[in-house]
Order: sequence, then C-alpha cells, then structure tokens
Amino acid sequence: MFKIKTNPIGNPAEAQNYELEKNKTEILLNKQPFAWDLIQVKDHIFHIIRDNQSYLAEVIKADYEAKTFTIKLNHKLYEVELHDKFDQLLQKMGMDKTATNKVSEVKAPMPGLIIDVKVEEGQTVKKGDALLILEAMKMENVLKSPTDGVIKAIKVKKGDNVEKNHILVQFS
Repeated sequence: MFKIKTNPIGNPAEAQNYELEKNKTEILLNKQPFAWDLIQVKDHIFHIIRDNQSYLAEVIKADYEAKTFTIKLNHKLYEVELHDKFDQLLQKMGMDKTATNKVSEVKAPMPGLIIDVKVEEGQTVKKGDALLILEAMKMENVLKSPTDGVIKAIKVKKGDNVEKNHILVQFS
C-alpha cells in the first residue's frame, strides 16, 4: 500500500492524502476501485482519461530516492510525496526523519544481520551512498548515508547480528 500526499503548489490548504493499493485484479484508491486509461505521449508527459474527463500530466521533477515529484496536471502544479510500506514501517518505528541536519551516526532501524559493509573508515561519502546491507525480515535493506561526510568508525562487521538502534556507522 502506498500513502500519497498531494499539495497544490501555492495552495497548501488544498493538500490531500490518499491510500493506493493494488490487488490481483484492480487498483484501489481510498479502498474504492480506481479505473483510468493512461498513455505516455512523450518523455515525462502522459494523457489520462478518468470518469470521462481528459487530463494532461507532465512530470516536471522526480526525486526517486526521496519519492517526491513535481507534476503539472492540466496546467496546475502539484508536489506529490509517496510513502511505501517500508517508509510507513520506518515512520512507525520513529526512524523516518533525522532530528538535526548534522548527523553523527547511523543506527539500525530494525533488528537484523549485517550481510555486507560497503564503506571503510576514513572514506568520504555523499548523501545517499550505500553504507551497508542489513538483512531483516528476510529482506535485504541497503542503508544509505543520510548526509555528506567522512566515516569516523564502523561499529559492525559482516555477519554481526544487531538490534534496533544499534550504532552501525559514525561520522566525523
């Protein structure tokens, strides 16, 4: 299930929230069947027909890592945020946002097994670079750097079992 927030640019009072899920036979929007026809016209431009109305949608900006998009729908701009089941799990666990802009460490968001460490002490990393891979709930989770920085210390090694909030990597 995805949680979607749409915010018309320049009019935050009209922001709306939706739940989107897909089962084997249909798409549900807020638990109601959602039918539409979608055709890609050009790169980033789509024609949509829904409820006998025509819409022209253009993806102006896409940040796939943050899952945020700027979309022009019939000449009106919207900011769109997507939250998948993993984002919702991290939010439920209180791990969705960094408390400050200066991040000094990365902690395990859940219990699991370290199956790979992608960085070394002293290495310079950029925001979004892979730090390590944590296997949890039979899934491999790539934990990425929340900030630009230099790795001060790596507190785990391949094969370590960690608990939630265990310090994994420290930045200088």
